[in-house]
Order: sequence, then structure tokens, then C-alpha cells
Amino acid sequence: MLWTSTVTSIVVLAASASAQLDNAYSPPSYPSPWMRGGNQWQDAYAKAQTFVSQLTLLEKINLTTGVGWEGEACVGNTGSIPRLNFRGFCLQDSPLGIRFADLATAWPSGMNVAATWQTRLFKSRGNGMGAEHRGKGVDVQLGPVAGPLGRVPAGGRNWEGFSPDPVLTGVAIAETIKGIQDEGVIANAKHFIMNEQEHERDKNGNLDAYSANVDDKTMHETYLWPFADAVRAGVASIMCSYNQINNSYGSQNSYALNYLLKNELDFQGFVLSDWWAQHTGVASALAGLDMTMAGDQGLASANTYWGGNLTAAVLNGTVPQWRLDDMVVRIMSAYYKVGRDTARVPVNFNSWSSETYGYIHPQSNEGYQQINFHVDVQDGHSRLAREIAGASTVMLKNVNNALPLKKPRSLAIIGEDAHDNPAGPNSCGDRGCNVGTLAMGWGSGTAQFPYLIAPVTALRAQAQKDRSLFVNVSNNYDFDAITKAASNAFVAIVFANADSGEGYINVGGNQGDRNNLTLWGGGDELIKRVASVNPNTIVVLHTVGAVIVEDMKNNPNITAILWAGLPGQESGNAITDILYGVRNPSAKSVFTWGKNREDWGVDVQYTFPTQPGQLNFNEGNFIDYRYFDANNIEPSYEFGFGLSYTNFSYSNLQIVKNDPGPYQPTVGMTKAAPTFGTIDYNEANAEFPTGFRAIFRYIYPYLSEPVPRNQTNNWPAMAFDSTPQPRIGSGGSAGGNRQLWDTMYTVSATVTNTGTVKGIEIPQLYIHLGGPSDPKIVLRGFDDLILDPNESQTFTYKITRRDISNWDTSSQNWVISSYPKTVYVGASSRNLPLKGILQ
Repeated sequence: MLWTSTVTSIVVLAASASAQLDNAYSPPSYPSPWMRGGNQWQDAYAKAQTFVSQLTLLEKINLTTGVGWEGEACVGNTGSIPRLNFRGFCLQDSPLGIRFADLATAWPSGMNVAATWQTRLFKSRGNGMGAEHRGKGVDVQLGPVAGPLGRVPAGGRNWEGFSPDPVLTGVAIAETIKGIQDEGVIANAKHFIMNEQEHERDKNGNLDAYSANVDDKTMHETYLWPFADAVRAGVASIMCSYNQINNSYGSQNSYALNYLLKNELDFQGFVLSDWWAQHTGVASALAGLDMTMAGDQGLASANTYWGGNLTAAVLNGTVPQWRLDDMVVRIMSAYYKVGRDTARVPVNFNSWSSETYGYIHPQSNEGYQQINFHVDVQDGHSRLAREIAGASTVMLKNVNNALPLKKPRSLAIIGEDAHDNPAGPNSCGDRGCNVGTLAMGWGSGTAQFPYLIAPVTALRAQAQKDRSLFVNVSNNYDFDAITKAASNAFVAIVFANADSGEGYINVGGNQGDRNNLTLWGGGDELIKRVASVNPNTIVVLHTVGAVIVEDMKNNPNITAILWAGLPGQESGNAITDILYGVRNPSAKSVFTWGKNREDWGVDVQYTFPTQPGQLNFNEGNFIDYRYFDANNIEPSYEFGFGLSYTNFSYSNLQIVKNDPGPYQPTVGMTKAAPTFGTIDYNEANAEFPTGFRAIFRYIYPYLSEPVPRNQTNNWPAMAFDSTPQPRIGSGGSAGGNRQLWDTMYTVSATVTNTGTVKGIEIPQLYIHLGGPSDPKIVLRGFDDLILDPNESQTFTYKITRRDISNWDTSSQNWVISSYPKTVYVGASSRNLPLKGILQ
């Protein structure tokens, strides 16, 4: 069969890509797998089939195609079905709140919630965001993020995701998805895949976007891993990335979408493009794209690859009915899976204006009406936001019991980053500036602040309560005032930051990605000056990721360093809780802190010698701590590191072997591709109705010109094959072969609080897979244990088959190698006192 030869070619080409990344090739994979339902999708699939079966061709097209930028209230809007009183879908940023909306929570970033290492908080934050999106009428929340994963520390959007470790990111994204979708909103995992830097992700209108070139083994063991967890968690939609993957654009990459995502991971939801990341019409449909955003080909262009062009493609047979039906069934299955049919309320906010009245179609200045109803959806979420912000604050240094503070007689708060932006926290669009305290990065992954508690505000209130003398300096360059304030204070707390974001905004010459790993606004020099005159200097860092802190670490006058990340609206309250011991620090770093920029081994590629740029992932699986370990590089602070106001010990490692039976690759055949309803192939019935008044630049499904016939395009023959297809051995269930989650070993250890105050410890379990090309250790499990002084609890983790497997490029499946495997348990990636062999 042709399919067998196609799979064989994938194996050969994947192996070839491993050996030669430059100008890597992404092999074709067709046909696009059709939805089958399955356990967690069964009821939704049945409802979707019934709904889609009654739709006309034009109504089906309407659900796949956005109406264009600023066509309606949300950042993304599909067409509607007026005949059935079914409004189009509202898709809205962001992964940390509701972009452009008022009276909604500005949550801590994904990176911050990951730093809590607490699955309860992962899910609770998802619940909170989902409830707020639901209350505003949003159907699809554009988040959470597993791409970028965080390959390079200067990557502009790393903070939108969770961690460069795929396991930590996988757990965080899965729990976040569960939280969002439990509240009746479709979660959207993004950006699929390899979108690891902003520079040249969409150069020349995205015509020359870089190609992220990666080998098959690295793809599976690192970058695809968290997306597998997202699919297993039931994520209902996934967004393509702007970049190319092995020289094929994400929105039309048949190997990435058809083979990896829909076949191997058995993804049953729908795939949408990032905004204007679609490059073709028919090719993207055949390659597995299900919805195009924003619908127009470029910003407010009024042109579209789909809409009427997709209608024409179906009418002339270039896109088969089963492929269109699969698109729409996937979209509607997602709708029913999360309960949108019972949770939906009217869209009651507007992305394009904060005024109460305005145009519902702002791109054409049509439909003047009430567009903002100012619905308050916060529902007391500030308490949870404050808890997460505090629980994500990593204490990197604390000597001489500098912290917690105990009613100090005087304190100086120094640095612009401690203070408010004089123009207000929302004064810069999409947070595209760095003025005042930093609480989120910039770009589409942001939200409006309902308020922002600056650190100086909360700390001044605490000082007044304690009757401490209080002074503050906001100007980083007023050295006379800084010296006077710092030298006369019992404790000087210096705030500094480093910002980044999405590449369409340039802040201080940083085009999304950071230009360096130093602090902004002269922060490094500010800290040195304060420490030179005050022997009790405490540093608080609001950064989007790692910065160089080695000098601070070694400075004896700097008694404490706290990383507060991007804490959201409750920033000041949360850091005050930590500084004064209201909350005992428990967070652990989700990335490695190198001593020099070169320590990470990889960096942003700011320019490319050729177009499109070839961004080769030559380091393979060795990013962040894996690279440091492999090259014996000593970091300032390692991955997983974080101090507490108490101490913990580890003992009594126990390993119990389980016998789930041998691994069985998935076999068998799918059913044939189904169709739902009938297609009216009368071209006249797909034209604009007589007398129809079209809204300017609004995208419709109607034909605007005669349907082209006798097309000579050389489409892949398999793309049209609707017959039963062989199932992939590594696939078969959500996230991959169901036996990957068999329990192979149960590991336990005793953790004891040996200090004097109550605290939370994050025990971490790492495994060495044993092979000569494997990292020294990889994270596999963790937990959060709340322990009173002298209390002990048992940390338990069930090691799965997946945890101890490698991806085999020859068999295209997961295998457990013959190399001996070692398990480690401890407090960080370089503090692992317990060790055992997996027999």
C-alpha cells in the first residue's frame, strides 16, 4: 500500500534529518486523520455530528473562517449561522487573562505559576481564567503555552509558557487546560511547534519566517512532550506557530499536524492558525488546518485563503467533503466537550474600544451600538492571584537570617521597579514599555490591569503598621538620593527588572527577544551602588527569565536575593508577604541561572545569512540544566533550586517494581472517513444573495467569482484517500499509546521538616536513562508537601513506561533501552541525596 511506503519514507527522512539539520525536510503525511471520537470525546462527537449534518456548505465554511481583523468584538471571530441562531466563535487572548477587557484579573504569568510547582495552583489558576473568559462570553481562551518551551534564555515569550523542562511544562499545561475547560471554555494550547524565538518568526510579512530544524528524537523527547500531555488532558484546540518546522510552515506542515498531532497523539480537537500564519488555502486544509485566524490574509486586507475560496475548493473537488466535515465536526466537538452549549453568554466586551458605545464592526465603522457592558468577572480571584504570586517567589539567597524582616527600625525602598508607572499600568498598549514596576511582559499574551499594587505601596503600608522609618527613591540614576537613602537605612531593598515580549513591539531596542541577560534601567549598577553603602541589601528581581546574578550572589553586603518573576496585579502585596514572613518561600526556579551568557550553549539567532533563516537545533535534547550538566558548567543557581525559612531532609528511598506486561504497539485500521449531510454543488446557490449588503472588509463564505475548474495542481494523491487507514504503533489514544502510562516502578522517600517553622517543600525526582547520548538526569516527577516543624511525610511517584523510554527513530516508537536506569530524589537538580537503581 502507498501508506506503508509513506510511513517508511517518514522513518528514513526523520533519520536523515537527525544527521543533517541545515535545510531539513519535513516529509509529507496524508490523508489528514479524521476525528473518531474516543472515550473523553464520545458524547461531544455525537452531538457535533448531529449539528453538522444539518448545515449547508456555506454554513460549514463560516465556522472554519475568521471574519477578519477587527471584524467583530474579539481578537478572533468566525462566521455565524443565523438560520440556527448560532453566533460565530469568539477567540480571545491571553494565557494570563483577558486581553483588552476591563474588570478581569491580571494573573501571574505561566512562568510564575510553574515556579510554585503546585498542581493545585496550576489547576486553580486555570479555573479562575476559564471562569472569567466564560463570564465575558469568550468561547476559546488563547492559552496556555508550551511553545516556546524556552530553548534560549533570551527568548521573548518564554514567560508566557512555563519552563524549559518539558515534564514541568507538561504537568502545568495539562492542569491549566483542565481548569479552563472545567469552566466551560475551550482551551487553546499554543504555539505548535518549535516557536522558540521572536526574531524573524514572521519576516517580510511571514514570507521568510525562519525554519526551526530539529531531529526526530529531540522533537519527541523534548518539544512534543508537553503537547502530548495537553492532548492527554483533553485540550480542545491547538494553535499553529508562525515559523517553519524543517522547512515547512506550521499551518501547512502535514507531518507536524497530520502525523504527529492528529495521528500519533490522537488529537481530536481542532487546529487553528496563528493570526495570518496561514500561507495557502487548499494545501493547509489538506495538511490538517481546521480554522483560519484572523480570516483575512493580512491585517485588515479583506482577502482570504478560505472563506469563498474554500467554498470553491469544495465545489470543484480540490478539498473533499469529508475533510471539510472533519474540520467542522472537530470545531463543534470542542464546543460540546467543554459544555459551551450550556455555558455560553453573549460577548459583553470589545477588544477595539474601552468606550461603552461604539462600532461592532470597527474595521468598517458599522453597527454603532453598546459594545461594552463592563461585566465584572473577578469574583474574588485577587486572593488566588496573590497566593500564586507569593508561592512563585523564589528565594535564591538569604544569609545571616536577613529575611524575614521583623519590624526593622528603618528601611529604604529603591528602584523604579518598586514604583508605579506615573501614566498608569495600562498606559502602553499591550504593555509595550518598561516604566515602573514590571508585572507582566509585553505582546498579545497580556491583559489589562484592573489595578496593580506596586511594591512600594504595600511596603509603605507595612512600615506604617510597624512604625518603621521609611524612605523611597524611584529614579535609578539619582545617585545622590540613592546613596543617602541606602546608607541611612537598617535594610535597603532594591528592585530591578528585565522585560521582553512579542516581536511586533520593540521596547528599548529589544525586538521581542532580549538583547542581553543584564538588568534593564541600569539595574546592575543600581544594585552595586546600594550594596556599596548598605551591608544589609536585599535584591528583588522582576524578570522574564534568567539574568546574570553571580556578582550579587558573591557580594557579602547583599544578604538576600528574591526572584519574583512577573507576579501580576497583586505584585506588591505578594512580595511583602514573603519579605515579612507572612508566607514562607517555597518556590523553586524553573530555569537555570548561568554565570555567563555563553553557559547555556544556545542563544537567539538575531540575523540569518540566508532567507528563510535556518535555525538549527543542533543541541538536541540538551537545553537548560541538561546542557549545564552535560558540559560540567557550574551555574549560579541550578534548575529546581529555592530556599525556605526552614530546612528539610530526605531519607528512606524505596523502589517497588511493577509488572504491567510488555508494550504492545497499536495495530488495526481506522474506519473510513465519514461525511455529514450533503453538499449542494449548484454554484449559483453559493453566490452572494441578490441584494445582499456586504460589510466592508468582512470575510464571507460566498463565491466572489466563478469556481475554477480543471485544476492542474499536483496535490498529493493520498490527501484525498478516505478509505480506512492503518493506525500508528506509537498512537492510538490521547497523547500516544495508552501503555506509555503504565506504572513500571513506585518510588517513595521520606521528607522531614528539620527547622522551626512550617513550610512547603518541593521534592523532585530525576532519572538517568543510562544511554551514552542521554542527559545526566531528566526531571520526571515532583510534589508539594506541607510540613510542620519535625513533621515527616512520604513523597511518592509512580514512574511510567514513558518516563524511562527513549524515542527510537527506526521503529518510530518508544522503547526502553537496555542501559541501567538510576533514580534520584532531592531538593533540586543538583541537590539529590537519594539514589537508587531501577532493577
